Amino acid sequence: MNNNLISQPRAEYPRPQFQRKEWVNLNGIWDFAFDDKNRGLIERWYNPDVENDIFSCRITVPFVYEASLSGIETSEQHDIVWYRTRFEIPSAVDSQCVILHFGAVDYHADVFLNGTKIAEHDGGQTPFSVDITSFLSTDMTQVLVVRVFDPLDDETIARGKQFWGTKPKGIWYTRSTGIWQTVWLETVHTKHLTSAHFQSDINTGLVEVKVCSESAELGDTLAYRVTKEDELIAAGQLAWCAETMRWKFDYTQNHVFRTGAHGDDNYLWSPENPNLFDVYFELVDGKTGKVCDKVKSYFGIRVVEVRNGAVYLNNRPYYQKLVLDQGYWPDGLLTAPTDEDYCKDIMQAKSLGFNGCRKHQKVEDPRFLYWADKIGYLVWEENASAPIINEKTMIAIADEWSQIIERDSSHPCVIVWVPLNESWGVSEIYQNSTQQHYAQSLYHLIKALDNSRLVESNDGWEQTETDICTVHNYMHGEANEEKQYAEFCRSISDAERLTRYTVSGRAIFASGFTYNNQPIILSECGGITFTEDNQGWGYSSVQNSDEFVSEYRKLIEAIYTSESLCGFCYTQLTDVEQETNGLLTYDREPKCEVERIREINESFHMHSVPC
Repeated sequence: MNNNLISQPRAEYPRPQFQRKEWVNLNGIWDFAFDDKNRGLIERWYNPDVENDIFSCRITVPFVYEASLSGIETSEQHDIVWYRTRFEIPSAVDSQCVILHFGAVDYHADVFLNGTKIAEHDGGQTPFSVDITSFLSTDMTQVLVVRVFDPLDDETIARGKQFWGTKPKGIWYTRSTGIWQTVWLETVHTKHLTSAHFQSDINTGLVEVKVCSESAELGDTLAYRVTKEDELIAAGQLAWCAETMRWKFDYTQNHVFRTGAHGDDNYLWSPENPNLFDVYFELVDGKTGKVCDKVKSYFGIRVVEVRNGAVYLNNRPYYQKLVLDQGYWPDGLLTAPTDEDYCKDIMQAKSLGFNGCRKHQKVEDPRFLYWADKIGYLVWEENASAPIINEKTMIAIADEWSQIIERDSSHPCVIVWVPLNESWGVSEIYQNSTQQHYAQSLYHLIKALDNSRLVESNDGWEQTETDICTVHNYMHGEANEEKQYAEFCRSISDAERLTRYTVSGRAIFASGFTYNNQPIILSECGGITFTEDNQGWGYSSVQNSDEFVSEYRKLIEAIYTSESLCGFCYTQLTDVEQETNGLLTYDREPKCEVERIREINESFHMHSVPC
């Protein structure tokens, strides 16, 4: 049933932590239409027999029409677009249902099947699914139509680094409209699993498993098996008794070298030792004894927490060397051209001496998180911000956060959630109590949904309640001026100076909130730019790779001699469109010798630092 052809774009299974063998990838060439006059609903473009000349264009899903890989590539404003495709499924089989999945559609999607509206979804960052069984035609061929509404002029939409204009500008990039992650089908038994989550505690040696199903019944059985490579770690059979099943198992099994207590890291997950465990689930019908559903998943065992003003990973202080990652590609924009591109970005960042990234203003594709889990790479996950936030936006973003955590809370690579950045959308938060309450509400919502990670309330400045204190400081941008460089060194030298530093008049904490010995991370810095043609934008500029390495060395050495910093995030991994301050070009070519940057990043042990 799997029709993953070599020529099919993004043919890999899109949900690596909840895999089934049988699935159909719907990516590829779809019919497409712009609806600038908003006539589609009135004229019923969703009907299967609508004239073909309505859908006069062709688009390659999952690339948005603004991207060259879509086959269209235009920066014109089109707020409403329509997609259409046809697919075939076998004749209906008793006790089976068909699930339609969308990885992400930006921004509002209405979904029609065979002329009937079957679903709608708000939010451009998160997935949604619908059981389409009852809407299937008796004919073999099914007609799927998607209407997308993404109003460019609406600045209350959470769009992150997508510019709300037709041409990219400054630190904002080309917008993305429509389907930008994989669309796929699964045929499953009417009794099937819907999700699986894992949370580990290395202090007790226990892993908590949560498996959900809306269709399993009393008397059914859930069997599970946990392995690490060829080693069986745990197994069992549970009588199904609730919509959500929870249980724990001991992964240490009284083996001391599984605990990591003696420095043996063959079981714990970290960037240096990305150990993963495979999990196999089987849902068995209690009456027939037949297996209804099989799902494969995985997890990693690690704990991240704050102690004594530092971030601890697996009970040890851990210094974070992060790089800002915008997640844009020249041909695909928000969508990586291939699955290997995610892997390549992570491998290049690690070869430069970084142990993680701050994925900036974007909830990345689950395939990126899979590779980060597998390769060993920390991720700060950040939802897209809205330029302006009103009551409707607040509710929408809170809802989207619940979906983000539902999707990604079992990825060991994700160690920090970031709901706000630089007071975007909440520009009056320093004194505005309503905006402060909003930031606090996101902090507490996220902590309530997932208390196993850290939450940074408003990255960069004007923070409220937060697990980490983050500072953005590009003062080094004129480091070739010794006076400016000396002031930069002073500004990051200790906690007192770091927390009283102001950026363009912005205080590190909002009024009424103070520093309380949280770990301090310089979460944006650097931004040094150079290009062969001296074009583009950055926070400072140099003329060649030697000058760049010299400036980068001065920056990192200053950071490493700080008495209070527990990590940094350099801006940024790659150039993106007009912003040319990447360590790599937009095409992922290094701008200088990789070994020179790695040597600088790895000089950490030569300096006296708190972590």
